[in-house]
Amino acid sequence: MRFSMFSGKEIRQSAEAQVWNNRIYEPNMKPAPNGLLDTRMGAANKQGECGTCHGSYTECPGHFGYLKLALPVFNIGFFNNILDVVKCICKGCSRVLLVEKDRREFLKKMRQPRAEPLVKFALMKKDCELLNLGDRPEKLIITEIAVPPVPIRPSVFVGGGGGRMRIAGNTFSFKLLNISIVTPLVLLTHNTVALFNDSKARIMPWRTLRFNESVCNPYNADFDGDEMNLHVPQTEEARTEALMLMGVQNNLCTPKNGEILVASTQDFLTSSFLITRKDSFYDRSSFTLLCSYLGDAMENIDLPTPALIKPIELWTGKQLFSVLVRPNAFTKVYLNLGVREKICTKKCALTVEDKTSEAVHDAMCPNDGFVYFRNSELLSGQVGKKTLDLKANQNLIDVLSSSARFIGNHGFSIGVDDVQPGESLNEKKGKTIGEGYQECHELIAQYSKGALKPQPGCSRAQTLEARISGVLNKLRDTAGDHCMSTLHWRNSPLIMSQCGSKGSPINISQMVVCVGQQSVGGRRAPNGFIDRTLPHFPINSKTPAAKGFVANSFYTGLTATEFFFHTMGGREGLVDTAVKTAETGYMSRRLMKGLEDLSVFYDQTVRNASGGIVQFVYGDDGMDPVKMEGKGGNPLNLDQLFMKVMATCPQRGHETLSPEAISQMLNDKLSEQDPSAGGCSDRFKELLTKFVGNRIKMLRNTRRALHLDEDHVGRKDSSIEECVAANISGIAAKQLQVFLDTCLSRYHSKIIEAGASIGAIGAQSIGEPGTQMTLKTFHFAGVASMSILSVLYVTLGVPRIKEIINAAKKISTPIITAELLSGQDESFGVKVKRCIEKVVLGEVAAAIKIVLKSSQPNLVVKLDMQRIEAQGYEGINADSVQLSIINYPKLKLKSQHVRVIDEAKLRIYPDGTDRSKLQFELHNLKSMLPKVIVKGIPTVERAVVNPVKGRDKTIERYNLLVEGTNLLAVLGAPGVDAMKTKSNHIMEVNQTLGIEAARRSIIDEIQYTFESNNMIIDLRHMMLLADLMTYKGEVLGITRYGIAKMKSSVLMLASFEKTSEHLFNASYAGREDQIDGVSECIIMGIPMQLGTGILKVRQRLESLPEFKYQPAPIMSS
Repeated sequence: MRFSMFSGKEIRQSAEAQVWNNRIYEPNMKPAPNGLLDTRMGAANKQGECGTCHGSYTECPGHFGYLKLALPVFNIGFFNNILDVVKCICKGCSRVLLVEKDRREFLKKMRQPRAEPLVKFALMKKDCELLNLGDRPEKLIITEIAVPPVPIRPSVFVGGGGGRMRIAGNTFSFKLLNISIVTPLVLLTHNTVALFNDSKARIMPWRTLRFNESVCNPYNADFDGDEMNLHVPQTEEARTEALMLMGVQNNLCTPKNGEILVASTQDFLTSSFLITRKDSFYDRSSFTLLCSYLGDAMENIDLPTPALIKPIELWTGKQLFSVLVRPNAFTKVYLNLGVREKICTKKCALTVEDKTSEAVHDAMCPNDGFVYFRNSELLSGQVGKKTLDLKANQNLIDVLSSSARFIGNHGFSIGVDDVQPGESLNEKKGKTIGEGYQECHELIAQYSKGALKPQPGCSRAQTLEARISGVLNKLRDTAGDHCMSTLHWRNSPLIMSQCGSKGSPINISQMVVCVGQQSVGGRRAPNGFIDRTLPHFPINSKTPAAKGFVANSFYTGLTATEFFFHTMGGREGLVDTAVKTAETGYMSRRLMKGLEDLSVFYDQTVRNASGGIVQFVYGDDGMDPVKMEGKGGNPLNLDQLFMKVMATCPQRGHETLSPEAISQMLNDKLSEQDPSAGGCSDRFKELLTKFVGNRIKMLRNTRRALHLDEDHVGRKDSSIEECVAANISGIAAKQLQVFLDTCLSRYHSKIIEAGASIGAIGAQSIGEPGTQMTLKTFHFAGVASMSILSVLYVTLGVPRIKEIINAAKKISTPIITAELLSGQDESFGVKVKRCIEKVVLGEVAAAIKIVLKSSQPNLVVKLDMQRIEAQGYEGINADSVQLSIINYPKLKLKSQHVRVIDEAKLRIYPDGTDRSKLQFELHNLKSMLPKVIVKGIPTVERAVVNPVKGRDKTIERYNLLVEGTNLLAVLGAPGVDAMKTKSNHIMEVNQTLGIEAARRSIIDEIQYTFESNNMIIDLRHMMLLADLMTYKGEVLGITRYGIAKMKSSVLMLASFEKTSEHLFNASYAGREDQIDGVSECIIMGIPMQLGTGILKVRQRLESLPEFKYQPAPIMSS
């Protein structure tokens, strides 16, 4: 499509009628000739006929007219372009205001085929060549106006008679409306393909749309009056695409992270949890009744052997789930998995010294929290949310039907008595809260006396708040632990919390024991009145009750002040939700516009609509996120797969392989896999090698514990020890062969298909979780010492995601994480902190005095050398301070104005000579001198030594959290490991370390922000966004300016923002749009070149049928 301008002559030639008559209707109520409803421009109503093509109202699309202006006028859309043209040309000869040599040079640049439109506009601003005009400049002036056809003008109702008439007025800038002919809807029957819940509709009585509760999650649906739309595809092609691409069975998992979407919820989880308790037993009649619930009662079921035989045959609930997975011997389903449920604890009743098999310890969980299936038999564990959310769960419908019927008969209810605390719990609560309050009062007393030691980088007030918040948060947690330990196992809220159907331990403890601290903006309740939160409390009161701690529970009821503090916290949530909806909606739209045309091509590259490569291989491994099974986006869950192979393919007399033989067999198998020839990626090879290496290590440990040779494996029947070692951690050749073959075949089944619209999926995967985030999320990023929290706030949540995708040049909380060369030594970290942290003269000066006695008034600065030495500020003396004062730009002092008296004393003379202003200058100098930076990096506010803890909560190393910018200076600071130091300021990373480092930083920061909100998103989506933002060689935000640099399509940019500006500029420059992106194809009504549109389908026919356009003969020969 080529954009251009119409001249007056072209408008006249394309029009069918001239409009000059100011009357709309004649006296006989027919459209007036040459009026706005002239019939030559189309039929005015359903009874009318077009005067040009003689078509009816539904047949004629309409014809343009024109209106001649008395005088030429400027086209307001081209007004700025007209000004640019006039500025750039000579008023005498109309040539461009350039000498011939420069004109030819600019002309050459403008004619470069690869020059981007934005570059051409930039050249034009430099008075360049032919002004980037696509056509004659006379067309920028309007002499005739095109009048839109009658049928496409918007219509309004006319008062009085209730009839309709076309809008007629003095302006003609109405937008064109799409005309669509509505055909009668196809009658819905059973199995009609429909875009709603299922691929096929089921017709039921009454007037409501009904679906199972388990599919509420993908719809984000609740039952409070939600409305839903039903679409019925009309063509066979559309029906086929709907079945194949949108069928529920093909969309059980979300591409966001591969997790299952359609799974058991609420009552189904509760009943499954109750059925599989250790003490749930059923006699023959009850067990067979439950078995009949599993299906349609038509399937043959092999009743398992009862768990108890005497004095009466009894079956367990766990056996019911075994029957559910494998109802009879003819069902060849062998489920093998181990899942740690919410109630699982590592505190085992038995202590086993040998730690070679972790599954043994998990299975011995005293809470029965480890769910373990072996060959379709449930051996241990209460089934809850984590088990029923697994992809391995193929029996969802049977679980739902049996659970619903069980809980209907069994009954499950909740009442006030479920949240009534006992006397012992009330005593524990009173004692715990009393001790916590006492500790807070002691901290407040220390603060009042000035004895509270401030944390590094914090004032005494901030230190007090941090320590009190820590005590009160611990208080609620302790009270909650007491509550959870005293509740009876039949307590309904406890059951719901444990199985994952609804609620959490915090909800229960707030109902029963203590609501806890109310926070506003991540802090305790602020002062709303003069130095106090409410008039009910003393001035400057910092006690827990005065700053928003709610000691009562919802059961006992809140006091008036507690209720007010609770509403403050609730109001923040409501405002956040309202603001967040608009913020995240706009963010999602920008992401979708930026990423919409990215897709996978047949050569595995990710390209945009114009063929530009964004990624050479999608996600570095070409895997489909929706098919991922392992944690962290890994293609396979190797532990579960290995467990299944060992269970379904036992050794049966085969000899155990030695560690060397296992390694050799693995290497031989992987050497066959060449990534360039369609083999597995290097990342997957590393993953598989590491897993097999761990199994070899386990085999060696087992043999060492049994006092056997680690490298040489004997025959299984040669000794008892060899037999034990083989049973615990031995691997036979057949087992390893099956495992490796299974891994590789499953890996190849997970490669993403060509044509996949990964851009749109990635945009949705990042945008959708944003709606679930809290708007103002703060996080304690550092711990100054083992007992004190350092209040170093980092912006997270929606504002942080916005900063990242906008490629903001200034962010709210820039943090540089500096790794130390000697990370094990905390004192070393303190020394590095002293080098980096900004120190101003006010912090190290004992006094700054004005001296008026001498002949020349001056300022005397005396340094506090004792404090400088105590704080470890090395290198600060009178000479260094003199240099800092001279270099401070706001003071404008020279070396002759600043004199050193001794090591700790300086004399400063004002610059001015006017004695009348001398007093003012001295006081001005005195107010500015304390702000002079005498040491450290000026842009660094503070630095905190942060202990980095490992999984076992022990300190592994120390690093430095630097609040501020100037990454280059921090990298060059003594003691900082520049190779491992990073910043959360993406634009600064780009300037300092380059575009690849900026790309990595974008990925890490988005991932960290989502993980801080307990949200898991596949890394491949973040990599795609980071690559799009950086593939042009600079960091481009997903904003109107960034997208304009990424995309060249006029229609796409016009459909995003500033529509008229893009269309007018394109018309001025005579730009062409290839119509190959998603937005352009939708606007033009043609299939887009991704997904099923990436290829064309041809039908091969041996002989084409002959068409005869004539009536059949009366008599055939």
